[in-house]
Amino acid sequence: MQHDELFSVAGQVVLVSGGSRGIGRALAEGFARRGAAVVITGRDAATLEQTARAIAPPSGTVRPIVCDVADPAAIERLVQAVIHEFGRVDTLLNVAGVNRRKPAERLTADDYDFVLDINLKGPFLLSLAVGRQMLQLGKGNQINVVSLNNDRPLKGVMPYAMSKAALGHMTRSLALEWGPRGIRVNAIAPGFILTDLTQKLWSQPAVKEWGYANTPLRRLGQPGDLVGTAVFLASEASAFMTGQILYVDGGFNCGLAWPIDYENQ
Repeated sequence: MQHDELFSVAGQVVLVSGGSRGIGRALAEGFARRGAAVVITGRDAATLEQTARAIAPPSGTVRPIVCDVADPAAIERLVQAVIHEFGRVDTLLNVAGVNRRKPAERLTADDYDFVLDINLKGPFLLSLAVGRQMLQLGKGNQINVVSLNNDRPLKGVMPYAMSKAALGHMTRSLALEWGPRGIRVNAIAPGFILTDLTQKLWSQPAVKEWGYANTPLRRLGQPGDLVGTAVFLASEASAFMTGQILYVDGGFNCGLAWPIDYENQ
């Protein structure tokens, strides 16, 4: 099969926050298998090391570096370490994210800080820190993982929905500012993705039935379903795209499926 350079990410230096599990792990592995040097971050050293060993191709590089994106000092250390070892970052993927499901009236300041620090402040600071390096080179890609909540918020996840909506606007704002200087910034909005963290939720029959009913492709997504879109956004194939949010959701945002009985109308 002929290799198409248009979609190549070989030789890139790719930094993936939240790269030790779930979506971040799948994206990191996808880039590593396609010839990129990948740096993965997370808060737990043992999990990062295990993931790096598991996903690194025989002749590839997956470098684990501990970083809590809620800690501004840790972000600065991370970026300095990556630049020192690799010289640059070609593509940044902001994937790290958390959630707390509660009715609004039960939310606390701690809930807000926990979710917003990791989901919004962390990507904000990491994008700026990496962006300053990219601006010096006059090129680079940043890809933020947002959410279906960017389109319409789900009940019971208000801080999460707020953080992802803001991350969508951050994507567009940075695209406006940095586009003239060679930096592209886009986002991926996943649909309902089955990961270790969401397994318990989607094991509930009523939740699974609702998800299937409202997803035209009639299945939950897998983390690997996002790899193609991320590679596309990081490659020359998307060279004239910036400030965009691409929904990879099995068609969920097309509209609502309602329980109409076509046979007995």
